[in-house]
Amino acid sequence: MTAPLERVFRVFLDDPAAPRYGYDLMKAAGLASGTLYPLLARLQARGLVASAWETPHQDGERPRRYYHLTGEGIEVARLELAQLSARRRRAPGRRARPAPADAR
Repeated sequence: MTAPLERVFRVFLDDPAAPRYGYDLMKAAGLASGTLYPLLARLQARGLVASAWETPHQDGERPRRYYHLTGEGIEVARLELAQLSARRRRAPGRRARPAPADAR
């Protein structure tokens, strides 16, 4: 699992029933649009994410496209994150980098 996918899954699983629009997902996951939208397209092609356009606003604002995890997407996201967490717990501890010496 890539770090961007992990971030997107975590954002969606914060409230699986809540639809999220692209800009909201970008900010919550800390991803650029060039990373987020291709990821959403791949998830949608796999049937893990569904999307729908909101009805147009009368005040001239562009409609937003809302995304949400499908039932299968919720299951896959939870499973993937659980497996990632288990791998991280089993992985040998990373050694911390030593603090840089004071340059005096």
